[in-house]
Amino acid sequence: MFKTTFNICLLAIFIVSSCKTTAPPQKVVTEARPLLEIGNETFSIDEYEDAYNKNKFASDSAKALTPEEYLALYTDIKIKVLQAKEDGKDTTTDYKEEITSYREQLAKNHLVDKVLVEKLANEAYTRLKQEVRASHILIGVSEDASPSDTLEAYRAAIALRGRLEEGSDFGDMAMRFSKDPAAKTTKGDLGYFTAFQTLYPIESAAYTLPVGKISQPVRTKAGYHLIRVADRRPSRGMVQIAHVMVQVDSSATEAQKESAKTRINEAYEHLQDGEEWTDVVESYSDDKQSRRNNGLLPMFGTGQMVPEIEEASFALAKVNAYSKPVLTMYGWHIVRLVEKKMVETFLVMAPSLRKKVVTDSRGKVIEQVNAKRLREKYAVQEFADQWSAVAALADSTLRTGKWDHMRAVSADWSATTLFKIEQKPFDALTFLNYVKRKQAPKGKDASPAVIIRRYYNDYLTESLFDYEKDHLEDSNPEFKSLMNEIREGVLLSQMMEENVWQRSLSDSTGQQSFYNRNKSRYNYSERALATIISAKDTQTVNAIKKTLTTSPYKLERKSREILFDLNSAEIGNEQIDALTDLYIVMEKNPEYIVEIAGYRSTDESELTSATRIRNVVKYLNARNIPILRIIEKDYGSFRQAAEPERNRRVGFQFYSESRKDVEKVYNSETGKTVMIQDGYFTKEHPQFSRFKWQAGEQTVTDNNIVYWTNVRKIEPPRGKTFAEARGSVINDYQKELEKQWLARLQQKFPVKVNPAELDKIKR
Repeated sequence: MFKTTFNICLLAIFIVSSCKTTAPPQKVVTEARPLLEIGNETFSIDEYEDAYNKNKFASDSAKALTPEEYLALYTDIKIKVLQAKEDGKDTTTDYKEEITSYREQLAKNHLVDKVLVEKLANEAYTRLKQEVRASHILIGVSEDASPSDTLEAYRAAIALRGRLEEGSDFGDMAMRFSKDPAAKTTKGDLGYFTAFQTLYPIESAAYTLPVGKISQPVRTKAGYHLIRVADRRPSRGMVQIAHVMVQVDSSATEAQKESAKTRINEAYEHLQDGEEWTDVVESYSDDKQSRRNNGLLPMFGTGQMVPEIEEASFALAKVNAYSKPVLTMYGWHIVRLVEKKMVETFLVMAPSLRKKVVTDSRGKVIEQVNAKRLREKYAVQEFADQWSAVAALADSTLRTGKWDHMRAVSADWSATTLFKIEQKPFDALTFLNYVKRKQAPKGKDASPAVIIRRYYNDYLTESLFDYEKDHLEDSNPEFKSLMNEIREGVLLSQMMEENVWQRSLSDSTGQQSFYNRNKSRYNYSERALATIISAKDTQTVNAIKKTLTTSPYKLERKSREILFDLNSAEIGNEQIDALTDLYIVMEKNPEYIVEIAGYRSTDESELTSATRIRNVVKYLNARNIPILRIIEKDYGSFRQAAEPERNRRVGFQFYSESRKDVEKVYNSETGKTVMIQDGYFTKEHPQFSRFKWQAGEQTVTDNNIVYWTNVRKIEPPRGKTFAEARGSVINDYQKELEKQWLARLQQKFPVKVNPAELDKIKR
């Protein structure tokens, strides 16, 4: 309906405008005469032309409105907004909260340095196409250490670099001197990595250094790093694998290790003999989480998986190929390749890259550039004496994160101004409370004086950021224009809700009366009531036809059965895994009905299978799966299975009332080649155009797809009943109500147009 369309348009304005990066050029006003007068309000040609250029395709996206044609839409909107303001709707708490929420979201987009973000995104994309292997040595020093301690660490890094340049072994020096705990075993080797997988300063050094060279000291929060690049290679992309895992850890006995090795070799032999992957996973894998999904693991790239699995995965050349058993710290694995994907184009990856560069350690670069820009943009006046008094409050408790300035001093710091931004004062008390709120434990070598100075710099930067956000309308004409549109849009929505949308929905008498006056508008053309099935072959079509003969429809889909111990019906941990899978399927598919079939062995009591069913039903009911979506079947000791333990089972078969669910299940097996449609079709319907216009069954083949239909009847043209036409009636009734409302408003707010001004607008 119109209400939905309007809200979508409002959202579209929000999104499109947020993506703009530059403010429009300021126009020179050459004449003060207004283009338009509505009541006591005037509207300039600049305001109108701006709105016209944004909305001239409002009626037809293929054809632009002329300035004269758009004028009617523009005046209607302005009249409605003027009435909203007269009613005081722009003064309500709800309105102000909604506008504040919009402003917060929009301001974020206008405060980001889009040029820098784009530069970093392009840089990251270039790096993603290459993988670097590097080693590092860390000389530890806190980012909040005193200047003397920081200088000492830097000199130590320079001295160590000198020894490396003279020929000392990098790995040996890393084991001896690096403060990275892993260096004792890795010798400082970081392995292969790509963009976003390590700290940005380390990444940048690794991507700019020649192979074999050693960097100058690189500063991070942890200290100074010396980087050496060992190798570069093209990106291997991403892989997705499934695995069989036999768990065994380093603390296992020799017998346990040998047993695990025997099991993984058995699993490998079964695969070699042609046994299905899913059966081997079910029988051998100890990874319960991935076993639920046939051993499938999330997609990963270089540096994101244990090295042995990573190398085995990337070594597989073909989809569905599997590796020999691989030993890792977690146990034995057989890896099967599911998908291999190379780095996508920048156009595809750009949105995610822009988000990543803001949120990973590159974000610090963006913050620093932004802080420098704000310092240059706004007049900042700092007061050294006041800062000295505040800085003197810092003590060792700042290092532990338990500092409280009120314990040390009783002065009223709210009267002390630390700095001013464009003459707006910022007092010391607010800063001290900021420190108390933000403080966290620091390194043992952290200096209280450095800590509090860092908090001060951060507070000043945040204050500059907030100042700019609060004054965006003053400095950014585009943002000001956008916020005016949003304010008017919210008021317009409220007025339409009150005077048109809600009234049209609740006024059933008015709807019926409108329908009675306009019955000739609402008609059905000649229609066929039919079912259409399309699939890749006749066999699949016939299988679907058979499925649709009974309702609910039996789906070619089951859930994993659960087994019970002899004479037991208790739901334990072993059963919970399978029942969780069942619940997830039922939750994701609200039209599904599940048949719960219970069984017992001949030496169990007759009530055992019924109790098993009842306990499963209780589990589902407790997770909000209603009894109406459950069919219970107690087969007792009938249908005995070949495997004795399966006679003590509960099995699950899915049904559905929805033909779309039948379509979805078949498509999961055939690759989205199945379509099922049921209902009324006109002669012009694209799916029905292949068939003859007659009742009965028909089958045709087109482009190697088999189409079948059963036309149950062909109905002649007729008028729609009120119930059938109600959606269209409400939509048309809304238009009539709006037209009547506007007529009243136009009487109240007379419109005067200056034709000479209107002629100045470029078409």
